[in-house]
Amino acid sequence: MDGHHLILGEIADFVTGETLRDTHDERYRQSIARLLVEQKGYLKKDIRPRWDLRVTAGEKCALVKIDFSIVMNDRVYMMIRYAPGSLVTRHRPSLAASRTLTSYQIPVVAVTNGIEADIIDGTSAKVIARGLDMIPAKHELLERVRESDFIEIPKQRAEKESRIIFAFEVDGSCPCDDTICRITG
Repeated sequence: MDGHHLILGEIADFVTGETLRDTHDERYRQSIARLLVEQKGYLKKDIRPRWDLRVTAGEKCALVKIDFSIVMNDRVYMMIRYAPGSLVTRHRPSLAASRTLTSYQIPVVAVTNGIEADIIDGTSAKVIARGLDMIPAKHELLERVRESDFIEIPKQRAEKESRIIFAFEVDGSCPCDDTICRITG
């Protein structure tokens, strides 16, 4: 075991071909990547996996991984976060991440445990669909973002959202959780 994940060997990342540690969580992530390409029509180049998001709370700082971002036309159209367990507990920190990953509100946020998914409108924060099969296909996402304003997030709001992510994802997390990088100084 390494960190708090059982390491089952190595696995090739479906999107990048990179060699990753094979864990139960990574197997779910790879399944989501396959779904995006094979069923939802995204090109591998549309998908940015494992994006490091720097979050702060006062003097504290950490890097939190964003599992998948769908990037087209130089904009993030959708962000997908994976975590085992209850989806509802992932809504708020995922919305906060959608307000700090870029300078604008990401239009669509999906949270999933690999079995279920909640699709959330980034602006209204309302769940607009449920189920892995309801993650928007590429043509559906392009249609949805056509109506999006990509609202700029004020700096003060982004700072508050960063604190929310820090509270949910970093504070109180297991010290052996090697998916979070705590930065000192």
